[in-house]
Amino acid sequence: MMNQRGISVAEMKSYYFFSEWCSWLDFVAQDEIMHQDIIPLYAADIQDQLKKQFAYLSGGRGGDGCPVITFPDYPAFSEIPEKEFQNVLTYLTSIPSLRDAGIGFILVIDRRQDKWTSVKASILRIAASFPGNLQLVLVLRPTGFFHRALSDIAFRFNRDELKMKVPIIMLGSVSELQGYIDKTQLTEDLGGTLDYCHNRWLSRRTAIEGFAQKVKQTAQILQSFGTELAETELPNDVQSTSSLLATHTEKKDKMKEDIRVAVEQGDDILGSITKPVTENPEYKLNQDQLDNQTTVERLLAQLHETETAFDEFWIKHQQKLEQCLRLRNFEQDFREVKAALDIVSERLSAFTDVGNSRSHVEHILKDLANFEEKSHETVAKARMLASERDAFIQSNHYAVDSIIPKCSELHHLCDAFTTETERRRNLLNKSLELHDLLEKSMKWCDEGIYLLASQPVDKCQSQDGAESALQEIEKFLDTGAGNKIKELNKIYREYAHILNEDLKDHVQKVFQKQESMEEMFQKRQVSLKKLAAKQTRPVQPVAPRPEAFVKSPCTSPGLQRENVSNSESSALRRVNYRKAKSDVTELHQSRGGSTMDDEENLAVLRQHVMNELIETERAYVEELLCVLEGYAAEMDNPLMAHLISPELQNKKDILFGNMEEIYHFHNRIFLRELETYIEYPELVGRCFLDQMEDFQIYEKYCQNKPRSESLWRQFSDSVFFQECQRKLDHKLSLDSYLLKPVQRITKYQLLLKEMLKYSKNCEGAEDLQEALTSILGILKAVNDSMHQIAITGYDGNLNELGKLLMQGSFNVWTDHKKGHTKVKDLARFKPMQRHLFLHEKAVLFCKKREENGEGYEKAPSYSYKHSLNMAAVGITENVKGDAKKFEIWYNAREEVYIIQAPTPEVKATWVNEIRKVLTSQLQACREASQHRTLEQTQSLPLPLPASSCASPSRNHIRNTKKMEEKKADLPSVEGCGTTAAPKYPEKGKGWAKPSQSLDASEENDGWSSAEEPLNSSDAEEEGGGGGEMKLTPGKYTVVTDYDKGVSEEFTVKSGDLVQLIREGEDGLWFVKNLSSGREGWIPANNLLMLIGNSKSAQSLSSSESGTASSNLSTSSSCSDSCNVSSTSFSDIKG
Repeated sequence: MMNQRGISVAEMKSYYFFSEWCSWLDFVAQDEIMHQDIIPLYAADIQDQLKKQFAYLSGGRGGDGCPVITFPDYPAFSEIPEKEFQNVLTYLTSIPSLRDAGIGFILVIDRRQDKWTSVKASILRIAASFPGNLQLVLVLRPTGFFHRALSDIAFRFNRDELKMKVPIIMLGSVSELQGYIDKTQLTEDLGGTLDYCHNRWLSRRTAIEGFAQKVKQTAQILQSFGTELAETELPNDVQSTSSLLATHTEKKDKMKEDIRVAVEQGDDILGSITKPVTENPEYKLNQDQLDNQTTVERLLAQLHETETAFDEFWIKHQQKLEQCLRLRNFEQDFREVKAALDIVSERLSAFTDVGNSRSHVEHILKDLANFEEKSHETVAKARMLASERDAFIQSNHYAVDSIIPKCSELHHLCDAFTTETERRRNLLNKSLELHDLLEKSMKWCDEGIYLLASQPVDKCQSQDGAESALQEIEKFLDTGAGNKIKELNKIYREYAHILNEDLKDHVQKVFQKQESMEEMFQKRQVSLKKLAAKQTRPVQPVAPRPEAFVKSPCTSPGLQRENVSNSESSALRRVNYRKAKSDVTELHQSRGGSTMDDEENLAVLRQHVMNELIETERAYVEELLCVLEGYAAEMDNPLMAHLISPELQNKKDILFGNMEEIYHFHNRIFLRELETYIEYPELVGRCFLDQMEDFQIYEKYCQNKPRSESLWRQFSDSVFFQECQRKLDHKLSLDSYLLKPVQRITKYQLLLKEMLKYSKNCEGAEDLQEALTSILGILKAVNDSMHQIAITGYDGNLNELGKLLMQGSFNVWTDHKKGHTKVKDLARFKPMQRHLFLHEKAVLFCKKREENGEGYEKAPSYSYKHSLNMAAVGITENVKGDAKKFEIWYNAREEVYIIQAPTPEVKATWVNEIRKVLTSQLQACREASQHRTLEQTQSLPLPLPASSCASPSRNHIRNTKKMEEKKADLPSVEGCGTTAAPKYPEKGKGWAKPSQSLDASEENDGWSSAEEPLNSSDAEEEGGGGGEMKLTPGKYTVVTDYDKGVSEEFTVKSGDLVQLIREGEDGLWFVKNLSSGREGWIPANNLLMLIGNSKSAQSLSSSESGTASSNLSTSSSCSDSCNVSSTSFSDIKG
């Protein structure tokens, strides 16, 4: 039974017993020190006064046991301060026992060497100050003759004055003294034999009193500590209980040490008292020594008894605290285990899905098995904790009534978890059984469709061929007994407890597909039987189209399911897929290319691509979930915390990046959307386009990948990762799975290319092409961002530069107007290796620096050098002598950068992208210019006079009118992206106008007219005259006849309009004579003579217009073009 503080009855009794002993010990210590009611004096307090020895207690006794106090001859007796005199007498009279002190004291006053006047004063002072009872006063009078006689006479005359309560006897010698006190009770200076040393007495007296005080303090501390222990409330948590037990144990040990020291001190004092007897058995202790011995022995006995009582009380208190600590540990473990059981039970309740395919069910079963293995430790710990119930009962724990219900609850939870796990497993096994049946039926149907599609139609025209085909069909149908679904209602009844709406719909669709396939076989059998029974004229029969692949271009994809096979059947399906492609090709050749057969074969191939897309998507989602649950979640598991090094803690976001976000997108959105297109694979491009924005999350993952890989290399040998891999039963380590998102995003473009290949004539072909382009754009953006984050040394915010459009490495030469001549010359011959980053608002020049390390740590970094604002940039598309070079110039060619691309294709891509940026900027300027022109026109009250024709306003009006006449003939801004490489004008002549043609206006001045003088540049301006013309595709006018072509039939005459189509090998050009319509090959050298200095007739594809379009810039002239007085880009292009 316990009270509110948790103290048992036995402990309470022990406490009261111990408390009484402490009180008694305190009383004994006080009583043994002093026998007086007033505040006690201690020898240590008046040690200096006692050392004067003007009075002492020798230990001698009178005849009736009266204590003897001796006042030896002390010349300065009269000079002793009254306070000291009073303290010494009070202390000496308090030492004997109350019984002895009650009899009275005998005072021996030795004044043999003193004068009578001093004797009288001493007697009067003693009589006035003595605090105790007096039995007898013995005075040894002065020994001198004169003083003896004087003392006798004076004593007779002053008897009344010296009258005291007790008789005063004047003695002449020590022999007379021995008549009153036995010789053995007198000290040697009084002629006795009593062994007395004042210093020894003072030292011993001080020790005894110190020991008594020590005992008294110990008793008080013990009692206070016992009260503290008894009144301590039991804590409610493990840490506090453990701390309290440690604190009390520490105090207990200190108490025991104090008792040990006190006992040791008492034993030493007792040994010093009995030492004379030990050394000489015949030695007899005087009464004071015997009293001291009795006092010390009594104190020691009481101390031992108190210690025993304390030990008994401590044992019960310690047992109570240990039981409390054990209870708190049990309660804490109970809370943790119950919380863990609740978590695993909640996770178990999430296993509600019975699977939508065999592989899905197998994966769920595997997850359930892994989950059960992970949960085994929790369940085992719960059962072990529940088994402690008997141990609590056997130990008579004070809280056993509250422990037993908790143990019973744990047993119940464990049994419920085990039962529910087994039930879930049985359901999944039943689902696996159903999916096996469905998969067999699906596989049987697929094989039947392949059989129908692969039967050679030409061979079936003969009677033998028809009979052979019939035998194949009958043989195949015989295999359906163990593969097909026989009764649909029987399936519904047998698997009713696992059939949800989706699965029931799936079963119904499989059954319908089976019926459709059987119907196709029946129709084929009817046709073949007719052919086998009667042969007429050869007829080209058409194989029935399998209904499973009939697609309506107007139908939208529904929420339907398709079979997903396991890994083995998936691999087999891919083999069949390749075999089907081969068979379809052969069949197409043997049938002569029937359109209906081709559509059926392409439908089969599209379905295989779709199946692979969905199967790999499901596997990808499962792998992500496995990593998140098997690794990421375990980093937060308290049971695994001891395996994680401190440096790895709180690094989950770095290691896994936004993988959880990727998983939720694919699991909740993309996979479900894909499954709705399973019957309409040619329309799956729309699914990608609808979710294209969500694919941007891969950019964040890839940007974090270097940090993740670096962290993995530091801790790849961690015990934590090894344990997680063991639990997951993975053959590959975590880094292989962290690479899955990167691999997956690159896989989509391959599957889309394959799907597009078989869907070119389908309704969704445009969506597939757009989806493929978008995915490739995302891959490019991801790749570019990986380089962008490696830029170092840029002070500004890269995000403020707009979208990153392109990035790549180039050779760069500089040619600046400002600068030392030698530096300019040197710059022309020694290229710099620079990595360029083209943004919407600037182009950055960086130096690539390779880093040491492995994996992503080996990726280069880019040291920022300088940048150019795109608002002041112009380009020259072609540089003489190298098809891979182009120019970027700045501020009207104050700074010129000659860029050499790795290939002509890279150069063309960059030039086109820069042209788009400049065009968009000029378009913005055009809109601003139009707006301001409108405002200024409305604000003018009167038109300008004719005399102001030379003013900017008149020039503007003239130029505007001129440009408006060109709008109908010039192509749009978008056409700038398709310009061909330009020809170079002659030095000093500017840009020549193109010859008149079918496609260009005679007045077209190109992109660098006088109105835009700063937006043009030419690579040959500094070269000194025009160089050799470079042939480019376009339309030209022949200036001389030619009849020596590679083909004898191809001839041209002066004045013919020819089109250069493409350049071939060995210096030949494929040319079309637009006048005669004939085509042929002409050597390039001959072609140069034929067209001479003729200008291309194709607008913005000829040399001049192409050059003009290539020399776009929004440098200083961009801002000028926004003014009313200048001619804008929009005025030229319309």
